[in-house]
Amino acid sequence: MRSVVRPLSGHPVRPRSALTVSAVAVGLSLTLAACSGLEPSTPQGGGSADASADAVSVDELEIIVPADPGGGWDQTGRAMQQNLQETGLVDTATVTNVGGAGGTVGLASLANTAEPHTLMVMGLVMVGAVETNESQARLEDTTPIARLTEEQLVVVVPAESPYQTLEDLVADVVANGKDVSITGGSAGGADHIFAGMLLQAAGVAPEDVATKLNYVPYSGGGESLAALLGNKVSAGISGVAEYAEQINAGEVRALAVSGGGRTTTLPDTPTAIEEGYDVHLTNWRGVVAPGDLSAADREALETLVEEMATSEEWQVTLEDKGWDNAFLLGSEFESYLTENIADIQKTLVDIGLVAP
Repeated sequence: MRSVVRPLSGHPVRPRSALTVSAVAVGLSLTLAACSGLEPSTPQGGGSADASADAVSVDELEIIVPADPGGGWDQTGRAMQQNLQETGLVDTATVTNVGGAGGTVGLASLANTAEPHTLMVMGLVMVGAVETNESQARLEDTTPIARLTEEQLVVVVPAESPYQTLEDLVADVVANGKDVSITGGSAGGADHIFAGMLLQAAGVAPEDVATKLNYVPYSGGGESLAALLGNKVSAGISGVAEYAEQINAGEVRALAVSGGGRTTTLPDTPTAIEEGYDVHLTNWRGVVAPGDLSAADREALETLVEEMATSEEWQVTLEDKGWDNAFLLGSEFESYLTENIADIQKTLVDIGLVAP
């Protein structure tokens, strides 16, 4: 299933316009070249060597994390490092943090690397950051290798908040605009986009979303959580894993999650769709490589990441981290990324963060 952004029919009782961005994991299996093809063959009759003679292996891998230590991208990069080394898929994997500007500083670093066996962790947040930061380095100039994981978002309010349902919150924003504040991650990121989509699904015209939405961005989940617990904001949006502990402790109340179905982490929390808002968004993460790769280097990186992603060790990592498997490889991921970029560009225009 591909990711789309399109108007949908409204709720049968209370008509609404709607916008959907879905990131649904697609099963994928590839038949890889036999390992015997890694050995050079001697051509007969003076002809050129078989194309398989150009196949390469990845012994040393560079992993760029385009963020400071501690966040979701960093956790992903270091989980990959540990998994790849412990399973012996590579001899060494080195993680380098290059933070700043929603990941676009790291994206520029990838564009300038001379090492072909380099992977950069990225995802939905970077897709938006490229647009909002007017980055000269763009994801279209990289080599998409694989989408790995996805995570639902959750809308929460302080425990003593008068909002009991998602409808209570959204209706108040529609009625009172910027008197209602919603916190989350960086401007233009998944949290911000989801807030804007909810208003559009409630019938707010795209050109009016920016004037209605009082979004308070924070660089880290700890800061947004402190604002919620201190009743400095009306509501918050973040990844399920980031707020799950406080939800279960009763410090904040979950109103809805953002995916197409309920999560095992918060099984009692309804989806936005169940609450009458036909909106679906997940925060996905993946890896890309430098844009000027040879076919052999690209195949080697795709093979490496597929072996990691299908290993038992990686399945344990997904469970431990609370990440949903959203694996897409190579050309399938490239097609998905192209569509996702177009979808997010439109959404950012709709919520007033990017000029038409």
